[in-house]
Amino acid sequence: MEALNATELACHPAVKKYRVSVDMQAHEAMANAVRESVGALGKIDGVIHCAGISTTLPLRMIRPDKLRTYLEVNVIGAIELTRLLVKPAHFAKTGGSIVFISSVMAQVGERGKTIYSITKGAVEAGVRSLALELAGKHIRVNGVAPGVVETPMSEQAAYSQNTEALERITAMHPLGLGQTTDVANGCIYLLSDASRWVTGTTLTIDGGYTAH
Repeated sequence: MEALNATELACHPAVKKYRVSVDMQAHEAMANAVRESVGALGKIDGVIHCAGISTTLPLRMIRPDKLRTYLEVNVIGAIELTRLLVKPAHFAKTGGSIVFISSVMAQVGERGKTIYSITKGAVEAGVRSLALELAGKHIRVNGVAPGVVETPMSEQAAYSQNTEALERITAMHPLGLGQTTDVANGCIYLLSDASRWVTGTTLTIDGGYTAH
């Protein structure tokens, strides 16, 4: 909630805001949250799916229940929320844009990232099919795939706890590690009319990570 408070304070005072906290695995609560939000702010024309969880886990430690948890939050929850959002009662008739936050781990491999890579690969595949399905409603669907960005979550990652590992990860980004604004600017582009002819694709913002 502290981060949510900070985000709200960072918004322009004139911007109308409504916030609600919901568990991505609580589908009924999600449905109620969407209805409440539309009731408070009006119909939706832009969405960023940025809720997600990550882990570094070797294959020998992966169990079905662990995999299921990450799929539930990163994939199932996101798709269910999209289904709720694009209902005629909730989404603007004029259309709009939906952006899913993916990861470079959907495009390249890394030891211990099997679970996370699976979920983000599913998201990118879903972006392409959703783009075709929702085009008739004038809803564009795209993804953003960041490299390593300096956030509270990345600071808790295993590599951040080891100087040598952090230096190795940093060196893999020719332009250095990213900032949240780098990702936000890509989302702004995909939400805006500047990308009116862009759908079904994923914008990679990774400081050169995948150029190797």
